[in-house]
This record gives sequence, C-alpha cells and structure tokens, in this order.
Amino acid sequence: MYDLLNTISCPAELRKLERRQLKQLADELREFLVESVSKTGGHLASNLGSIELTIALHYVYNTPEDRLVWDVGHQSYPHKILTGRREAMSRLRMKDGIAGFPKREESEYDTFGVGHSSTSISAALGMAVGAKLKGEDRKTVAIIGDGAMTAGMAFEALNNAGAMDANMLVILNDNEMSISPNVGALNNYLAKLISGKFFNSVRKGGSKLLEAVPPVHEFVRRAEEHTKGMFTPGTLFEEFGFNYIGPIDGHDLDGLIPTLQNLKNLEGPQFLHIVTRKGQGYKLAENDPVLYHGVSKFDKENGIAGGKTGGKPTYTQIFGDWLCDMASQDSRLVGITPAMREGSGLVRFEKEHPDRYFDVGIAEQHAVTYAAGLACEGMKPVVAIYSTFLQRAYDQLIHDVALQNLPVVFAIDRAGLVGADGPTHAGAFDIAYLRCIPNMMVMTPSDENECRQMLYTAFQQDCPTAVRYPRGTGPGVELQSTMTTLPVGKGEIRRRGRRVAILAFGSMMTPSLAAADQLDATVANMRFVKPLDKTLIKQLATEHDLLVSVEEGCIMGGAGSAIAEALYQAGIATPLLQLGLPDSYVEHGDPALLLAGCGLNTEGIVNRIQARLAALDQ
Repeated sequence: MYDLLNTISCPAELRKLERRQLKQLADELREFLVESVSKTGGHLASNLGSIELTIALHYVYNTPEDRLVWDVGHQSYPHKILTGRREAMSRLRMKDGIAGFPKREESEYDTFGVGHSSTSISAALGMAVGAKLKGEDRKTVAIIGDGAMTAGMAFEALNNAGAMDANMLVILNDNEMSISPNVGALNNYLAKLISGKFFNSVRKGGSKLLEAVPPVHEFVRRAEEHTKGMFTPGTLFEEFGFNYIGPIDGHDLDGLIPTLQNLKNLEGPQFLHIVTRKGQGYKLAENDPVLYHGVSKFDKENGIAGGKTGGKPTYTQIFGDWLCDMASQDSRLVGITPAMREGSGLVRFEKEHPDRYFDVGIAEQHAVTYAAGLACEGMKPVVAIYSTFLQRAYDQLIHDVALQNLPVVFAIDRAGLVGADGPTHAGAFDIAYLRCIPNMMVMTPSDENECRQMLYTAFQQDCPTAVRYPRGTGPGVELQSTMTTLPVGKGEIRRRGRRVAILAFGSMMTPSLAAADQLDATVANMRFVKPLDKTLIKQLATEHDLLVSVEEGCIMGGAGSAIAEALYQAGIATPLLQLGLPDSYVEHGDPALLLAGCGLNTEGIVNRIQARLAALDQ
C-alpha cells in the first residue's frame, strides 16, 4: 500500500528518488496521513495541504544541515513522517509519544520548537545570521501560513531581515487564496523565470551600473516593481527588501522543485508565495477544513459523524452561550477574538451579533489594546482568548488595560493542562501572571454554572476582570438561565471536616471534594484568586492543623502563594501545603494521566496530605 513511502526513513533517501517518483510518494504520504490521524486524532486539514511542499523542501535542501523552520507546526506531520518518525505516528500526541508540533528534543530535523504562531521568520533569521557569523554555508527556510502572517511579529521579522540582507527564504503558504489553472500556469512560468540566475544577474548587474545615475536607477527599479506587480501581489514584500516570487501552485511538484532549486542559489532575502488547499486530496476535509483542522479519532471512510457535537456542554460552549445572552441584555457588549472564533466558542455570537463581533487576526497584542480603546468609549469589551495566547499580550494587559483601570473582561479558555497539545498550549501561568497586576480581578469557576455566573459578575465590574476556565467539560451541574452577581472576593465552604482544610481553586474542586471524603477534611471553594478571601483563610487556619491549596496552575507565584502571603501578613503560623503544577513543562498526553502525574487527582491529593500530616505528627 505504501511501497515507496516505506523505503523512506530519512530525507537523504528521499533525495535519491527520481523526480517522476515524487508524485507517487505524495499520494502515498497523503493516504498514510489520513489513515494515521484518523486513529490518533490531531491536526489534519493543514497537514494534507502541505504534503507536496514538504517533499519538495526535503528534496531540494540538504536537511538537517539546511534549516527548515515551520511556523505554528500545524503542518509538520508530513515533515515528521519523512524524517524517521513514520512508525511513531501511531502514538502521536500521546503520553511518551511524539509531539504534535516540531520539538528540538525529538529530532535533529526539528530545528526550532513551535506551537504559537508567527515565530518562524524571526527564528530563521537568527539561524541565518548565526551561520554567517560562524562562516558556515547553510541555507535557512521559514515556512509560514497566511494566518500567521497577520501577526505583527512576522512583519517585525520581515523588516529586520530585509534591512540585514540575510540569506534566507520565507515561504508563504497561502491556503485561503484560490488561483485558476490559467493564472496558476502563468505564475509558475513567471516564478521560474524571475527566480532564475539570468534574471537575477541582469537585475543585479543593471542595478550596479545604474547606481551612478540615481534618477534612472529609481525609474528602472519602479518599472521592474510595477511589471512584476501586474502579475503578483508582491509589492509589499519587495518594499521590505525581499525578492518576491509567486504566487505558484503549492501542489505542483513540477513547479515547486525548479523554483526552490533556483531560490536556493540566490543571495539575500527571498520570498516565495505558494497557494495550497487545506484538506487537499481528502474530499471530506476539502469541503470542511474547519471541522477537519483538529480532529479526534474518526472513521476515515465516513468522516466525522455529526461534527463535534453531543454530550454535556464544554466550558467553551457555556461561555459562547453566556456571551449571546449577555449581548441581548446590554448593547455595550462587544466580543473580540484573535483568530479563534471556533476554538473560543464565538460562532453563534458572530451570527447573532455580527456588528459587535471582531476577529482581529492572529494579533493578541492588538486585540487587548483594541479592547482598551473600545472601553475608553464606554463599550464593554469581552476578549475571548486562550491562557497561553494571552501571554503574548502581557505588556498591553498591564500598560493599556490595567494601568488605566479599564473594564475589559478576559474570558480565558484552556486554563490549566490541555492534554494532547502539550506545553506550548498549556495554561499553566495565568494565575501567577494575572494576580500580580494592580486593578485586576481574577476568578476561577469550579463548575459550569459558576462559570456562567462569574462571567456575569465580571461584566458588572468597573475594572479589568479575568475568568479562567479549563478545556473540555466540568462536573456536569445544571445551568441556571438567570444570572446573578457573586459576592466579590468571597469563597464558600463546601464540606466541613477535621484537621485539614483544602482550599480549592476552579477545576480542582472536584478531586478535592473526593479527597476530602476519604480524609474527612474541610473543603473551601475559593472562587476568587484576587481579591482573595482573607477572612475565610484566617477562619480556616484557626480551626485546622493544616491548610492545603490546590490549583491547576503553577505553584510558583500562584494561588497557593497568595494564601501563603496572606498567612504571613496576618502572622498566622498554620502550616500550608501547596499543590499545583510543578516548576517544569508538563508534556503532552491524556489530561487525566497528566494530572495524576502532577499529583492533582484524588489519589495524589490524598497521598500528599497524608504524608504532610504524618510529618506534622512526628
């Protein structure tokens, strides 16, 4: 079934193939990818769209000596398969299996660890300059998607690379634009022509000759620019100092390979624009690339049955429904997302309130400051953002929102561990990096209904607020259609017990209650990280021998640290055991297994508490 693919265990073997064999290899690789991901889950549509590009890159470039830097990594599965990890795909994104993104520790072919978007050009530029400083003749290629190109960091890197005249290639993998066969054929021809040695030698030689006559030199430069502009949209990238080639068909190996071979030998910053199709070659994914972007296990013949629906609502869905309900009550509400409409649960909101829905692209910094500007004009912005992506807008959060005490609500999804996506997407640090900011209010819902009520509470405040909630579903409590404001800065006791008081934050309420049943411990639902319920903490400290904080966030600087600070300030010496995520990156895998490995399941909480009690009793 995979006669040719089975012979490829590294790119060196790929480069021994004849050009005519590469189409068969692409077909086999595409079939293998669908079969493999249907059994493990993962990112599918984007990987199907990058197969020919991946083959062409490893065929033309001497990897791993030449560096390939994949942006985000959603399109890196073909790269993994061709670089010796075909068999390992059976444990993709599983505990102790290979990661879903390029990872330096995993393979010498993974030159840069990625997961967040728009980093590839900056990293590739650093590698290109590093090779130059060491006197090494090495090629560097950054592969970036059209979505990732919307981020400011990508343009900052383009601007720097053009000014440095670095020897590097940037490939824009554009899977939104469509080109007709005729235009595609013409652009393939032009790309080969413009990237060829003759054109570039004439251009460079003529440029040097005309430098002595500045007005004529400028006229010729503009004439060339506009001539190319008749066929290509590359003027913007030319202004950054890049030699722009394209757009060409990214699925046409006969066009890709000669163009890459030409570009490989050119000096200075080069820019190749290719057009691909998400889901290419698998009709179900072609017809619905959003549904097939990130998939769970599915039947490859019948596809994903009924879409991603069914079961109890996720926290993301609860947020999306609350946003629509709240928008119907208050016309000041606006919803903002940095290119995560589906992931953050804003599909319904966009349909019902299109004038108040804003997708700003992959531009987290802009999203936060844009929200601040809206708040200045009396609007009530709600920024729907993943915990790991809010890290990218930390200065804007402090300087543009909190410093001015603007009423922006941050609905922080994927708080805590995220399972298969691993450490690049885990929301491990938001409690620590939010609670230290003046004017911020930080809430941690313990169940679905509390999440809805906390979002409503946040919206009523006249200051920056954050509600952090985990990926997936909660314990399954009934949702109340009515919305009420919770008492700010107040927790509640959920269970009364002896000796030990467990102070649980957010998702840790469920395992804490189960642990308390075994230990006959008191359990408090703390609800607020900031303002912290210091009165409740003092009460519990005086009534118990041991306090235990439990959070699905980093221990260092987290909610437990806030409790320790409160105890110290009050002069209370009651021992405190802090449970949370360790001072290390938690790798990918099944969420339940990962939490157990961190001691944040029922058994782990019980064992840690019993060990501390035993130490106290000695």
